[in-house]
Amino acid sequence: MPYRVLADATMLLHLAFLAYVALGGFLAWRWPRAIWAHLAAVGWGLATVALRLNCPLTHIEDWARRRAGQRGLPDGFVDHYLTGVVYPERHTGLAQLAVAAAVAVSWAGLTARRRRATGVRRRD
Repeated sequence: MPYRVLADATMLLHLAFLAYVALGGFLAWRWPRAIWAHLAAVGWGLATVALRLNCPLTHIEDWARRRAGQRGLPDGFVDHYLTGVVYPERHTGLAQLAVAAAVAVSWAGLTARRRRATGVRRRD
């Protein structure tokens, strides 16, 4: 039982982390210092995709599920829970592009808000 709880908690934490990668930049509009944590999260997310790094949260969930007597994660968190469920597998690149666009919009919005707040104007 404790391993299943650990696996489920890790899954929820992983999902929250992915949501933070996609949308956390918008939190910095309210709390500007949050941008540093978001930069780190986006950096890690980008590295795992670009360099095909193994995520420690996937490892922990897989380990806990196996210890609980359940089937582990044979193909990673995103492939197991999101691909083919939230979006079709053939649209993986589009889903990644949508996340990148959300990050870019949040960072651009933060930059615009900071400029407005400090009175910095662009010279045209």
